[in-house]
Amino acid sequence: MSVESVSATSQTSVNASAASAAKQQLTVDYDAFLQLMMAQMQNQDPTDPVDSSEQLAQLASFSQVEQSIETNSKLEKMLANMSFGQVDDLIGRTATDANGTTGTVTSVEVYDDGTLLGLDTGEGILLGSGVKIS
Repeated sequence: MSVESVSATSQTSVNASAASAAKQQLTVDYDAFLQLMMAQMQNQDPTDPVDSSEQLAQLASFSQVEQSIETNSKLEKMLANMSFGQVDDLIGRTATDANGTTGTVTSVEVYDDGTLLGLDTGEGILLGSGVKIS
């Protein structure tokens, strides 16, 4: 596995966390949007109602953003699953981090916020920038 693959694995973990946060924020915003739209509909002037096509366009735009975030989340999960096939290539290789911790990789643990390489020395290295695999 090359250093570029290692960086891609780390970046996938970062992207998954960002997508999760964006999805959570969007859910809050979507609920607020619906509440505002209902309040607007209930309190509109009957002699000059809000254009319904404009409301539907706003709702459609918001739904499109929601679907885009969901699609990105699924793509990131696919990339993460693909990287699992590359993870077993790390076992048996030597890993060194920026602090000088070195050892042979005996295990790999993948978490939402990163990948931890278990070394034969009993220590662990968080897979990320500055980690050398040889």
